[in-house]
Amino acid sequence: MAKGPGDGEAAYSFIRTQIVQRLRENDWRTVAITSPSPRSGNTLTTVNLAIRIARTSSHEVLLVELDLVNPSFHKLMGFAPGKGVADFLLRDVPIPEIEMETDVEGLTAIAAGAPVSSSSELLSSPRMARFVEELKLRYPHEIILFDLPSILSSDDAVAFAPLVDCSLLVVEEGETRVADVRQALGYLRSTRMLGIVLNRSIHVVNDGRAISG
Repeated sequence: MAKGPGDGEAAYSFIRTQIVQRLRENDWRTVAITSPSPRSGNTLTTVNLAIRIARTSSHEVLLVELDLVNPSFHKLMGFAPGKGVADFLLRDVPIPEIEMETDVEGLTAIAAGAPVSSSSELLSSPRMARFVEELKLRYPHEIILFDLPSILSSDDAVAFAPLVDCSLLVVEEGETRVADVRQALGYLRSTRMLGIVLNRSIHVVNDGRAISG
């Protein structure tokens, strides 16, 4: 595993470069980002990556919150709570009514909306598959990042993963147990893995090869 830059800003930029290169190489655009266990920092990592990809590459980014039980985008990104993914899935609210412009040029976000209880059923539903397809048609040139709950806290990420091109796993060095990482990778074995981000240490591991950050 190669060591990446030490400071957070440079580290995220390095990770962004490696991720964008891999997406381009494989012609992938849709990414599910999750973690083995809660408090691994995957939502914050997802938001930071989205901002840096939008700011410093030729790609525009759509950032979609899929933690339907404990949504937090409105806190992290300063949005007022409002309509979101749950409204599309449950009330047929069209996508233009749930999109939110951000202060970052090239970055659009869609929040989860009001909390729901039947999240895994919604994420594996035909309605969710239609949502993803509509996003791909509406944003044909953007990278689309889906932020999901941790794998071992619910089956949401596993239910949703087949709908995207690849998955990115975020783990926290010194906190996430190796056994949990192995278990999470086992659950995602049918999914193409973009890589593993070691949060706080800031490395990215891809299929056994280092794509450090």
